[in-house]
Amino acid sequence: MPVAPYDGCMTLIDERSEAAPVTIRRLPALDPAIREAITHPLAEASTANNFAFAPRYLALGLDGCGMIDGGLIAQLYWDWMYVEILAVPERLRGKGLGRDLIEQAETIARAEGCRGAWVDTYSFQSPGFYEKLGYRPFGRLPFYPGTEERVFLAKPLDEEAERIMTERGTAL
Repeated sequence: MPVAPYDGCMTLIDERSEAAPVTIRRLPALDPAIREAITHPLAEASTANNFAFAPRYLALGLDGCGMIDGGLIAQLYWDWMYVEILAVPERLRGKGLGRDLIEQAETIARAEGCRGAWVDTYSFQSPGFYEKLGYRPFGRLPFYPGTEERVFLAKPLDEEAERIMTERGTAL
């Protein structure tokens, strides 16, 4: 498909289409409305295949006197919890708060019907932390950044998921 510049954007010109050309442009920010507009076609296609794409968000905050300072953000969908962010301020590390956040999130995920949890981190950050909590590596991206790696880890949240993953040799 030919591509032509258009006002700092890229315009895709498809001679087979009767619709107006579509431009691709970099967006300045990703607010909830733009996120919804971008994911809507995925949600429609997934729903048509009986796999509704409707992630539910889980947020746990570290609350010190009414001020949120760190915490956990996760997505729950398709029987899995994806830990997007786990952040504990340096001054609060070593007190078990990271472990408590993960364990509380796993408890909520189980109650919501999740069968497993996964997270990605970096070799210079915290793969050992997650491994101590029962997460096992299932993938690595080299040179992310430099000589480091991006590490993907997963953990089954119920016995059947553990059995199936073990039988299939999937990740765990």
